[in-house]
Amino acid sequence: MTTADGKPTALSDATFDEFVSKYDIVIVDCWAPWCGPCRMLSPIIEEIAREMNGKVGVGKLNTDDNRSIPMRYQIMSIPTTLIFKRGKLEQKVVGAVPKKTLVGQISALMENT
Repeated sequence: MTTADGKPTALSDATFDEFVSKYDIVIVDCWAPWCGPCRMLSPIIEEIAREMNGKVGVGKLNTDDNRSIPMRYQIMSIPTTLIFKRGKLEQKVVGAVPKKTLVGQISALMENT
């Protein structure tokens, strides 16, 4: 779900669909290196990856290097966190939000599995 060391998986336009369809619940952090709020959200995404390793797929998509996925999901601002359940987009969270917000949304989807 995450890499062997419990870190988010780096995704690309080419690997995105396979990753999202591989797990029941997936969250993807859409970010860019120059984005201040993205740098604030990054440690939260890494904590979620460690804490939910084995339960949730966690990925990161650099929107500067990958343009197709942001266009498909109409990502206009970053960071945007996409949350999928069984390959279907369930939540699109825009901005650097608290960890409890993301964990709450993930947990709600896990309960309804």
